[in-house]
This record gives sequence, C-alpha cells and structure tokens, in this order.
Amino acid sequence: MQEIPVGSLVIGIASSPAERRQLARLLGGSDAFLIVSNVDQAREFLGVVEPPPATTPPPGATGAAPAPSPPPPPDLAVDSDRRVLRWRDQEVDLTRLEHDVLRCLVHEPGQIWTYERLHLEVWGNRHLGRNSDMHSVIRRVRGKLARLNAAPTIHSVRGVGFRLAPV
Repeated sequence: MQEIPVGSLVIGIASSPAERRQLARLLGGSDAFLIVSNVDQAREFLGVVEPPPATTPPPGATGAAPAPSPPPPPDLAVDSDRRVLRWRDQEVDLTRLEHDVLRCLVHEPGQIWTYERLHLEVWGNRHLGRNSDMHSVIRRVRGKLARLNAAPTIHSVRGVGFRLAPV
C-alpha cells in the first residue's frame, strides 16, 4: 500500500504587525503557514464554531467577570479583503491605517482602545509621543463615517484613547 504524503500547516498567532512580520520570517521554511491576529481568527479558519468550554473560577476567587463587548452595529462592517467601510448599502474606501484602526474599534465596540494598545496593534510600536498620527487617522475615519451618514461614532476618551460608540 502506498503511503499518502502528509503536508503540514502551521498556524501562528501574533497580535501586532511587527510580530506577524517576525513570525512570517521564522515560518518561511514551512510547507504552508497561516498567520492570524488572534485565537478567534484561527478558530474561524479551522471551522471551529463552538467557543471553548467555560472554566469555573478556582475556589476562593472573587470579582465579577468583565462584561462582554456588545456586538458591532449590524449595519457597520469593515471588509478587510477589499479594505472598505460599509454602512448599510454604502461603501467608502479606507487607507491601510484607517482600516487597521477601524478593525480594532469595530472588533470591540464600546471598549476603550488606549493610545498604546492602538499603536501596538496598528503601527507595531509603543509610540508614546503626542499621538498626532493617530488623531489624524481618527479624524479621517470620522469624516468617512459622516460621509456615509453612519450612526456609530468614534469617541475620544481624553488622555486615554478612543472607543466606537455603537448606536
């Protein structure tokens, strides 16, 4: 009986662009590899629809679990394949930075994204300057949301960061 060759697929998880680039260099010799930003993307790729089983807190653990993020507004979507923002039946093109910032905010609507966290995720560094680059991107994204007459808005949290305020 002839043996069937088995190819391997390596799935790497790296949250920042810099980490993804480094992982791609490390995995370059693999037969096939996929790099995703988080575990949920890996599960989606593998077709795992069930979330992992809930774990019970250890005895003596106290404190309430964090509230789950509200789902993204149903009419608001970021199409990463085409790099567009969609609101209902309208679309507008996004630059790479606009796309990456919006993808973060839409992924966790209502949650505050700190300047540092956004810089790590979008720019791949821990920039601690005046954040004018980020404010410029947010201003452009707000303009595109307004152009689409989209109900969700991006709120500034002074001295901390930004959050997407769902409808």
